[in-house]
Amino acid sequence: MAEVISVNIAEVRTLVRRGQIVQTGIWKLPATGSVEVGPLGLEGDRQIDRRYHGGEDKALYAYAREDIDWWEAQLGRPLENGIFGENLTLRGVDVTAAASGDRWAVGAAILAATDPRVPCWKLGERIGDPAFVKRFGEASRPGIYLRVIKPGSVAAGAVVEPLAR
Repeated sequence: MAEVISVNIAEVRTLVRRGQIVQTGIWKLPATGSVEVGPLGLEGDRQIDRRYHGGEDKALYAYAREDIDWWEAQLGRPLENGIFGENLTLRGVDVTAAASGDRWAVGAAILAATDPRVPCWKLGERIGDPAFVKRFGEASRPGIYLRVIKPGSVAAGAVVEPLAR
């Protein structure tokens, strides 16, 4: 059964890069209970750099727990849900195979796949390895951005039901 393992919301952090102070929302922590999903994402989540993250076509980012498990084996250490900056950690959903326009019922919301993720340097900071961004791209396990077709609430344990491909 395909399901939501965790719903993750940003804990905003400040980084220094090339002498500049930069905020990021890539540090995502699992929420407790249901979270409302609106046209621009999860209630309480922050998408700092909306040039690249957020907006209607990138309201949410989903990543598969199976891919996190694969990365655990590659990196030789445990990785928590939300580590890749995903809003939704899913199990039983091949997010890498999702095509633009695929629709899923997730809890009370309906979501549509838009684009695979192309990470920035902040993912390397989050993982603790500046070279990780290249490695992530080469692994072809990008996760998928999602558009909100129908707002609603979602929580860990919610079923993910494919609606259209």
